[in-house]
Amino acid sequence: MSEKLVRKADLGGRVGFAVTDVETGEVLEARLSETLLPPASTLKAVTTIYAIDRLGPSFRFRTEILAAGSMEKGRLEGDLILKGGGDPTLDTDRLADLAVALREAGLREVTGRFLFWPGDFPSGDRIDDEQPDHVGYNPAFGGLNLNFNRVHFEWKRSGDSYNVTMEARGLRARPATSAAQISIVDREAPVYDYWSSRDKDIWSVARGALGSEGARWLPVRFPAVYTADVFRTLARSNGIVLKPAERIDALPSARLLVASESDHLVPLLVDMLKYSTNLTAEMTGLSASLSNGVPVSGLLASGSRMAGWATEKFGAKGLKFRDHSGLGYGSAISPSGMVSILQANSGIDVLMKDFNLSLDKSRPAPDGVEVRAKTGTLNFVSTLAGFLTTRRGRKLCFAIFSADTERRDAIPPEERERPRGAKGWSARSRQLQKELLRSWAERFET
Repeated sequence: MSEKLVRKADLGGRVGFAVTDVETGEVLEARLSETLLPPASTLKAVTTIYAIDRLGPSFRFRTEILAAGSMEKGRLEGDLILKGGGDPTLDTDRLADLAVALREAGLREVTGRFLFWPGDFPSGDRIDDEQPDHVGYNPAFGGLNLNFNRVHFEWKRSGDSYNVTMEARGLRARPATSAAQISIVDREAPVYDYWSSRDKDIWSVARGALGSEGARWLPVRFPAVYTADVFRTLARSNGIVLKPAERIDALPSARLLVASESDHLVPLLVDMLKYSTNLTAEMTGLSASLSNGVPVSGLLASGSRMAGWATEKFGAKGLKFRDHSGLGYGSAISPSGMVSILQANSGIDVLMKDFNLSLDKSRPAPDGVEVRAKTGTLNFVSTLAGFLTTRRGRKLCFAIFSADTERRDAIPPEERERPRGAKGWSARSRQLQKELLRSWAERFET
């Protein structure tokens, strides 16, 4: 039955899957189950388990404002320091709340420098080097992050020219930033071009691609500089004038003035699984790897540490994790490896989102069947991993991986955002996932 469905999907490449009974561990069906394949964003499920295990469910990220000097009558005789804690969910509105809290704490003037310290986290200007420059899902990462390290670019035609803004946009505050700038140029291709200049993102965009008006998020490559620049603007709006921000590589003796904390780890991870936020995956994974006090040099080293943890705890074999989000092309895990990790942590299903088994209007989702899972999509890679509960209450664990890596690797860099043929391929892969799950729900009902 399953082989017939795979042939019908006509995906090319390789299709592997494994499905087991959660209670007994019995393997109910498998195909290429030991073959190492790209997990794409299903890797975030492993990262979720890793982070909870190493950090604990009540963990919070923390961003602090410190004073290095004495303060009297609202005047700080010394330096003000923005200290990063790796928070991937820090946004402009929470940063604005920090500036308000600083004013309410009585600060009115700073005589010294405005410094920022990203902490001891590894940093990088992008998660994966193989992605186009301008895609917002491939941002930089480090100890200071803001708005998932994206800047909001908006344009509107005005006569023969355009009005353009580059903002750190939040729901309540939308300050401009000097850490990123963009120009509109007359050229056919590429649509976006990028280069950096002294900790600043310099973008250009082809005029003919803009139309009359629009907006999109562009990635930020210097997130610590971006965060400090935006905080300086927000502080000024609260009457606190700061000098241009300077980076420091070591934290001096200083006392806490105000702080902002993220949500607890579990709800933060629920949002990560729901919206598949790559930055959240990377920063929670890095934090988990650093929790024992042993440094890591970057995402590859941290991913390898997570792979070693999964091998030791769950017996998964041959794991290759180059990051924690699944965005990087070098990651690989077998369907049976993914199932072994998930089955040992079956309670994670409550953190996953519902997966709809409806095929079309004439074939709705079967009554009484529940699927909670994590999806994953890269160019010519489509994955799904999670749990299926049948009508009679039997709980199954599964992983379905489809990958045509040769076709993926042949895509020119300039076409990687929307390569030809990928949309139809992904649709057929999703159809196959649903048909396999519907088949298993019926065949393995009891």
